[in-house]
Amino acid sequence: MSAISFAGLAAQSADFMFTNATVLTMNEQKAVYEQGTVVVKDDKIIAVGDAELASEYKAQTVMDVAGDIVMPGLINTHTHASMTVFRSLGDDVPDRLHRYIFPLEAKLVARDMVRIGAQLGNVEMVKGGVTTYADMYYFEDEVAKTVDEIGMRAVLGQTVIQFPVADAENAQAGIQYALNFIEQYKDHPRITPAFAPHAPYTNTTETLQEISRLSLEHDVPVMIHLAESAREREVIAERSGGLSPVAYMADIGALNHNLVAAHAIDIDDADIALLKQYDVGVAHNMSANIKSAKGVSPAIDMLAADVRIGLGTDGPMSGNTLSTIDEFNQVAKVHKLVNRDRAAMPPTDVIEMATIGAARALHMEDEIGSLEVGKQADIIVIDTKAPNMVPMYNPYSALVYSAYANNVQHSMVAGELLMKDRQVLTVDENQVRIEAQKFADVVRQSVIESGEEIR
Repeated sequence: MSAISFAGLAAQSADFMFTNATVLTMNEQKAVYEQGTVVVKDDKIIAVGDAELASEYKAQTVMDVAGDIVMPGLINTHTHASMTVFRSLGDDVPDRLHRYIFPLEAKLVARDMVRIGAQLGNVEMVKGGVTTYADMYYFEDEVAKTVDEIGMRAVLGQTVIQFPVADAENAQAGIQYALNFIEQYKDHPRITPAFAPHAPYTNTTETLQEISRLSLEHDVPVMIHLAESAREREVIAERSGGLSPVAYMADIGALNHNLVAAHAIDIDDADIALLKQYDVGVAHNMSANIKSAKGVSPAIDMLAADVRIGLGTDGPMSGNTLSTIDEFNQVAKVHKLVNRDRAAMPPTDVIEMATIGAARALHMEDEIGSLEVGKQADIIVIDTKAPNMVPMYNPYSALVYSAYANNVQHSMVAGELLMKDRQVLTVDENQVRIEAQKFADVVRQSVIESGEEIR
């Protein structure tokens, strides 16, 4: 199928064109085109509009999606992708991070584990409509290699923590690892290297201040777990003379526009004002937070205060899945429940937090998050003819309350198709799965079949 030319006028050339689409632009006006067109040239979007727009362009590839939803690729603002290989272990262990996850990682985290887990996570995310993700883990240079191979976009944070871990004997070694990683990837078109101090209570004041200074010097993000747990509040209150974790970070000079704070559960109005004042991004991870029984982040209050907030899944040991589509339903419904208000968190707000809101949280809204001329061509197509999506009266409601991750049909990043008709094009999905299953045998031998109790 080819584009139709204007009578007497030559059509403009393009590389790719989506036609006959329900286009959710997620621009400032939230414009929707019911029989819309999106045109791509090189790695950019060059036109978005109604059906007539298609006649102005002649594209090498035209995809008539027959009414399916065409929208910005989803942005996962917080995860630990490599932990896919630990998924479903110790799901209901109390104080799980300290009693189970940290000891498990001490036994098994290595370069190969990080690579295998990241490959599996990347495939899961592409198949679930995620085109950009923000990651915090160890050996992030290995994660970067997998992101480069599959063709995704990512903000990758090298973990810094005060005790010995697989890739650093202490926080200073972690900072140096991060600096080397930043130098290696600072000019990559799709990968943004970052610092990732684990949390305020697992790093010293001096470490947090040094990372903040270095992030400004190198102009790179800092990702951190912040205001997530009672333990964190207790440790920081004792350290700071009673300050909240957010107030403590502000007090030591570690809140700034480079910071992306994961969770932000245990916060009040004063904390929210600080997050806004310092232009901090927030990753809202509903399923992981409620599964861990840590509480519900006051996302509605942050939205009202115009804080930069986007959806995340947390790691696959926490929320268990990596597609933000799996968050939509819970985000909408739990906020209604805790606020006892059926009108709270409408579907448009949820989809905004998964797209342009998430881009804002990562300070990437000028490049991604909406379908607008000049932005990166990070685009997904959602099947609206699947039984769970029929009929579709309101595309936002259908996405939030009805859609499954496997309704994603096609995924594009920077103008390149990564998935077509549910088939991943850039890596061998079956080989990725086989390698992950082989590593799972190592985990079973080490953790389960040995009979050793990890505490």
